[in-house]
Amino acid sequence: MAVPKGTCYGWTDVPLADTFEQEAAVTKYNLKGEVFDHVYSSPLTRARRLAEYCGFTSPTLDDRLKEMNMGDWEMQKFDEIEDTNLQQWYDDFMHVRCTNGESFPMLYARVASFLDELQTMPYRKVAVFAHGGVLICAGIYGGLFGEEGCFKHLANYGGIERITIHTPSR
Repeated sequence: MAVPKGTCYGWTDVPLADTFEQEAAVTKYNLKGEVFDHVYSSPLTRARRLAEYCGFTSPTLDDRLKEMNMGDWEMQKFDEIEDTNLQQWYDDFMHVRCTNGESFPMLYARVASFLDELQTMPYRKVAVFAHGGVLICAGIYGGLFGEEGCFKHLANYGGIERITIHTPSR
């Protein structure tokens, strides 16, 4: 993303980096030959544009696929945030809520709600274009890894994570 290093952002619709096309080309190549019953995307430009670049020009947009809401800290440099809650968040970012934003459990609940609903749909293979925090939550939900140490599984921009969710018997 074309934001200065050290900037806190999640829900902000930030400009794409100059390297977008090179990074997106890798994702497009890795999806070559894949056929999806349906495609979803976060409504934020950085996810939508990646979906479009990969050939999915009309994904279903879902707000539950947005990155974590960083609240009052959005678009501030971390080292310039003057909020006593920031140190508490640094000490326990898995549980402490960003001031007027979300906590990781809130993000997880939002993503799990999307995936629970997806299980009721008739699709067999779905692509979801989203963000790093959303992919971590999906990885936990899909049993790829546990909550402890989950951030070491953070995908690079344009990275692909494959999970299997089983639909209830009909």
